Amino acid sequence: MTFVSPRQFRRMALFLTGAFLTNSLSTPAQEQPAPPKTAVTQYKNIQVLKDIPADQIIPTMQFIGGALGVDCEFCHVQHAMDKDDKKEKQTARKMIEMELAINKSHFKNEIEVTCYTCHRGSPHPVGVPVLTVNAAKMPEHEHHVISAQESMPTADQILDKYLAAIGGTDALHKIKTRVQKGTVDTGGDQYPIEIYSEAPEKRVSLSHASFGESITAFNGQAGWLTTPRGVHPMNPSEQQSARIDAQIYFPARVRELYQEFKVLPGESIDGHATLLVSATGANTPPMRMFFDQQTGLLIRLIRYTETPLGRTPLEVDYADYRDTGGLKVPYQWTLTRTNGSFTIRISSVQQNVPIDEKLFVMPAIPETPHP
Repeated sequence: MTFVSPRQFRRMALFLTGAFLTNSLSTPAQEQPAPPKTAVTQYKNIQVLKDIPADQIIPTMQFIGGALGVDCEFCHVQHAMDKDDKKEKQTARKMIEMELAINKSHFKNEIEVTCYTCHRGSPHPVGVPVLTVNAAKMPEHEHHVISAQESMPTADQILDKYLAAIGGTDALHKIKTRVQKGTVDTGGDQYPIEIYSEAPEKRVSLSHASFGESITAFNGQAGWLTTPRGVHPMNPSEQQSARIDAQIYFPARVRELYQEFKVLPGESIDGHATLLVSATGANTPPMRMFFDQQTGLLIRLIRYTETPLGRTPLEVDYADYRDTGGLKVPYQWTLTRTNGSFTIRISSVQQNVPIDEKLFVMPAIPETPHP
């Protein structure tokens, strides 16, 4: 078996959690399968969060890591996650119990108070207010101010402009398959990637890093991740994201997938004034789309993954749109999570070419997952 160091695994996890993302974005949750195993039945030494689905343990740990700005080894013993040798692990359990109790007692069990409420990306929460002189130095987002003379466009107008900017409905629906090849830049390391897409919602990405080949796939019914450590079937939240990213026709379908839209002034992104469209749908977290006011193209998207302790944000910045077969396609996108970011740069795009259907066949999944 190939050995993967903790640092390599963190890079691999960061990449796999968002390798699909290009120019398509969110769909309501699908019908849920039978109730999954609980955390306490699948993992060793679970003292809190016993009854959450087992496949929510890792996303929840990632949320805690992002909220405190730490890695797994801050609380856990490397290669022996079940051990209680570290004081930080005992403290984390108490903090989880405190958060759950506060939300139950004061917020009707809604997730309002989270780890990030106090920690703000630091292992040690700040209990003293920041002095004004220091607060003034804290970075703030630059917003485009809409003057009284300017009229705020409606969501339909913004989304119509977006659809027209990428080429229109007819040109979009002429695309049945797409093959993209390029490189992944994780901030020092670069390696090849291929992305195979088939309408309406099949997608497979293959990356070839130094620590081994990794695959992220969704075939319209099921999703899976393959790494040097083995095959991991996607949980419902991961499948929802994979289905989102596999939608070739997203620009034409966004109003089918979401029910409510709100328009707000957007941020200035790389010198581009934007308009923000916030979208909400049934049983799915909100999505924020930032459109270039001049071109109408989508240049930033922020969406969220639900965990038992709070929402984990995902930001994608799109750039280098090029005319490809009558469509504007981004040849670069940067994905940022709480644990880092990576950039995919595409060097070639082929559309309406044959794709081997074997790529969309889910491999056999081991009956006993790794603890």
